[in-house]
Amino acid sequence: MKKVAVLQSNYIPWKGYFDIIHDVDEFIFYDEVQFTKNDWRNRNRISTPSGIQWLTIPTTGSIKQSIDEVETSGSQWQHKHFNSLVTYYSKAPYFHLYRDFLEDFYLKNTWTNLSELNRYLIMHISKDFLGITTEFTNSRDYESHGSGHEKLLSLLISAQAEYYVSGPAAKSYIHAEDYEKAGIELHWKDYSSYPEYPQLHEPFCHNVSILDLLFNTGPEAPRYIWE
Repeated sequence: MKKVAVLQSNYIPWKGYFDIIHDVDEFIFYDEVQFTKNDWRNRNRISTPSGIQWLTIPTTGSIKQSIDEVETSGSQWQHKHFNSLVTYYSKAPYFHLYRDFLEDFYLKNTWTNLSELNRYLIMHISKDFLGITTEFTNSRDYESHGSGHEKLLSLLISAQAEYYVSGPAAKSYIHAEDYEKAGIELHWKDYSSYPEYPQLHEPFCHNVSILDLLFNTGPEAPRYIWE
């Protein structure tokens, strides 16, 4: 049974995003759809001594563009984000394991395309730090038609999916009966049972970037997601 997930690329996503990747055989980046401002596509959250803080990539994107057409605005954000991670996490027990990767990403490269940088981070974190073996593809590699629910379902049919893993937010637009007719088993991801881990800053918060979990638990990170 071929298990597939389809999601827009997000900037350094939270652990639930990687949990979905781990659940499937093929993960399809769905960046041909409309860009949404003030969303997870170009920002995420980290934990700091004064509370949760956003790391936001400035973009020139508008809602008239698809996600994979959106460009970043300048490169100053790269140094700013790296410095924020060093400031708030350098004392975390496993930060040193990821510093070289972060330096390479933020300081030795110039990123102009939002989708490209998001996909780079997600794939490397998945494979190199979480040991995920899922295949990554792009929705533009497949034929699809229509919009919304219809386009997503046609994409899954083109990808020969037999089992589809979706986040719970999609319940607002997915028609489960159409998946049944297409012979695709629909599974809703449940994020409610994640255990807490030793977080550097209090109070504890689940909904922060995967980097928080990696910096605080290192090689044990997968145990706090899917074990």
